[in-house]
Amino acid sequence: MKLYLIIKTFFSRHLIPTRIFVFSFAAFIMLGTLALWLPLSARESNLRFVDALFTSASAVCVTGLAAVDIGKDLSLAGQLITLVLFQVGGLGIITFSIVLFTLMGRGISFKGREITQSAFLHGPRKDFYLIVKKVLRYTIIIEGIGTLLLFLKFVQEFPIGQAFYHAVYNAVSAFNNCGYSLFPDSMMRYQSDILVNLTIMSLIILGGIGFIVLHEVIGKIRGTEKKLSLHTKIVLVTTAALILVGAACFYFMEMHNTLRGATTKTALLSSFFQSVVARTAGFNTVDIGILTNSTILVIIILMFIGASPGSTGGGVKTTSFAILCLLIINRIKGNENVNIANRTIPPELVARTISIIFASALCIGLITSMLLLFSSRSLAPLASRYQFIEYVFETFSAFGTVGLSMGVTPKLNDAQKYAIILMMFIGRVGPLTLAFAWYSARKKGITYAEESVMVG
Repeated sequence: MKLYLIIKTFFSRHLIPTRIFVFSFAAFIMLGTLALWLPLSARESNLRFVDALFTSASAVCVTGLAAVDIGKDLSLAGQLITLVLFQVGGLGIITFSIVLFTLMGRGISFKGREITQSAFLHGPRKDFYLIVKKVLRYTIIIEGIGTLLLFLKFVQEFPIGQAFYHAVYNAVSAFNNCGYSLFPDSMMRYQSDILVNLTIMSLIILGGIGFIVLHEVIGKIRGTEKKLSLHTKIVLVTTAALILVGAACFYFMEMHNTLRGATTKTALLSSFFQSVVARTAGFNTVDIGILTNSTILVIIILMFIGASPGSTGGGVKTTSFAILCLLIINRIKGNENVNIANRTIPPELVARTISIIFASALCIGLITSMLLLFSSRSLAPLASRYQFIEYVFETFSAFGTVGLSMGVTPKLNDAQKYAIILMMFIGRVGPLTLAFAWYSARKKGITYAEESVMVG
């Protein structure tokens, strides 16, 4: 009895919400790794442990980078395992637990509520339980509609059963912003297909704007919400701007390259598709490896920004990008505070935003350095110069949980794969969340005398 109390006290003190959040993802990744490592998960020979871990981490972190061919190397069982991994990983393990406990009539712990609320909501709400239930409802409805629309196309090419399976897999993958596809060329075969392009893009956008934004927009349409919150307005405006600017950049930068000879319809579809997926999901309708340098730079920026808070995507998030832009604009105007739409962003939120962006950039720099350090020394510096771009692109893709690649993923050695696995995990849980989970959450109440330093 005394031992039980000691163990209970230890976990209650040390398992703070951020640690529970981080450990839940890590545990689920290891569970998925063991499942994919089994003989039944592969078509021929068993997956190597590092490849099983890489595939599991990529699925749970909804990244989409693949060290193996999902449609060719994995068996039906292995593919279904990845489907479960990116579905649960996209919505969060804690969320599924809370929904299950609620359906069973069991209570939710304070820590569980705090974790879920920080994951999906921008502030405390009285209708917390209602929103958590609707998260699952929105997911089922949206993925169901996406499956139906994709099935209408796939049934023209495959037997009914196979068409339905492809439709389900791609719809769930798109909504959870994963990017895993059973097709070896991702979506390149459907580059000119309006139905497939619009369906995949819609699923990615709906999964990437955040569930609280979906809840408020649907409530506004139905009349149950009086007005949209500032968070929702910023997310919608920033998302629309990034999609339009990204599509325009891709179109004009690739019109004489990958889009040369394409019809206007195909060029526009390709431009908007890559603009949407570049921020969070790894589908592609063009060969990423042959894009121009300017286009690669634009995609890297979009991948770094990523999706929105409370969504299935990664990156520093659209709101962080918007707050940084607003900070610069307000400073230019001479405003000490960050003001927008007759509201002031709290200073601690601005400071947190800056910390997130710089911590993310630092992590990307460290992982890129590891990829370069562990790379083969067989090539001369000038001959391996293009490799640097590939590694930078791969690292940004892993951090943003995007999944786009210039074709270097299967070529990574084991040490480099472990580095990318770490980057995917950091990108999914967030660098600051990981830091808070490592260090104690206790605040230091010491203030020292101020002294100025020169900056700028």
